[in-house]
Amino acid sequence: MKRSYSSILHKHIEQFRQMIFVVGPRQVGKTTLCKELVSEYEYFNWDNQDHRTLIIGGPGKIGEEIGLNKLQEKYKIVIFDEIHKYSKWKEFLKGFFDVYGDNTKIIVTGSSRLDVFKRGGDSLMGRYFLHRLHPLSIREIVEPEFSDEEIHTPLSIDNKRFDSLYKFGGFPEPFLKTNVRFSNRWKNLRKQQLFYEDIRDTTRVQEIYQIELLAEIMRNQTGQLTNYSNLALRVRVSVDTIRRWIKILESLYYCFTIQPWSSNISRSLLKQPKIYLWDWSNIDDNGAKMENFVASHLLKAVHWWIDNGFGDYNLYFLRDKDKREVDFLVVKNQKPWFLVEVKLDQQRSVSKSLIYFQKKIKAPHAFQAVFSLGYIDADCFCGATPKIVPVKTLLSQLV
Repeated sequence: MKRSYSSILHKHIEQFRQMIFVVGPRQVGKTTLCKELVSEYEYFNWDNQDHRTLIIGGPGKIGEEIGLNKLQEKYKIVIFDEIHKYSKWKEFLKGFFDVYGDNTKIIVTGSSRLDVFKRGGDSLMGRYFLHRLHPLSIREIVEPEFSDEEIHTPLSIDNKRFDSLYKFGGFPEPFLKTNVRFSNRWKNLRKQQLFYEDIRDTTRVQEIYQIELLAEIMRNQTGQLTNYSNLALRVRVSVDTIRRWIKILESLYYCFTIQPWSSNISRSLLKQPKIYLWDWSNIDDNGAKMENFVASHLLKAVHWWIDNGFGDYNLYFLRDKDKREVDFLVVKNQKPWFLVEVKLDQQRSVSKSLIYFQKKIKAPHAFQAVFSLGYIDADCFCGATPKIVPVKTLLSQLV
């Protein structure tokens, strides 16, 4: 299916000389997306032994292999896949870009966060733009061609596709197959690849079974405050090791953390984050799954806005020592923008905590997003009063 990222990457190829870094979880569609951008391209995958030999040979070897030492009528598209597994990947890409950047368009894909591994080579600063590829979302399913706006006109998603997205997750294959047995086999295979290939290839962690246990505990505690000491006792490692392993799982797109917002909040929590999964279909508890579903949509929007130059955004939650809490806060350019509290059923009144925190931090918008409500064809962002809105409507206005 067509992805919303296609038009953005096309524009980049036409307008900019910087390399494109397309990163995201395994099986989210990075390689397929990049190969479908153009009809002709040169492709090198670090996991292919022949390609690996050429990459180790250096930029000149690759250039010679694809004829970059000859006069070209048009620039060539060169795709490097999973190259972050090479210890000298930064040095290689810098060298290749500096030599061949004027007559190539370079796309780099990876299932690890290419901006976190500090392995060898000079900085690539200024030589690439990052695009984080997320699983499918409501908006991308109903309208993959996004306008150049932060907030879009709401669009309706039919109940069947919404239910499939919620049940099977946003990774393309299980979503399109809508088959429980296929989905179970797909998730088991992806889990094995994460723990027995990706962690082995990109880290020095030897305690695979313990980090797998940590991931399982986190899966069952999605959306709860993270207690590092408790996790350390259950996994039988130090608190520092737990923190390091969570960062590894984040870098491999198993999970993501959301920090508490503390500015202008008296008696706020300062340290404990919440953890959510990139694949919400792995969560058994329905309440936690709904919250994760919304968290994933909000994180995708935040990353999209940042990666496409709209400004500086971040995602937080709100909780104080009086146990008032709101699930999510989106911050734009260091200022609160909108709050989201997730509910299963419609209630007569808006959450008191939502009203309290909107007034306290002066956020322009506050939403109580309800799953049981049907789609309403109205702009959620019209007006500043806290309001009860359908999840289907609110999320359709994002990305």
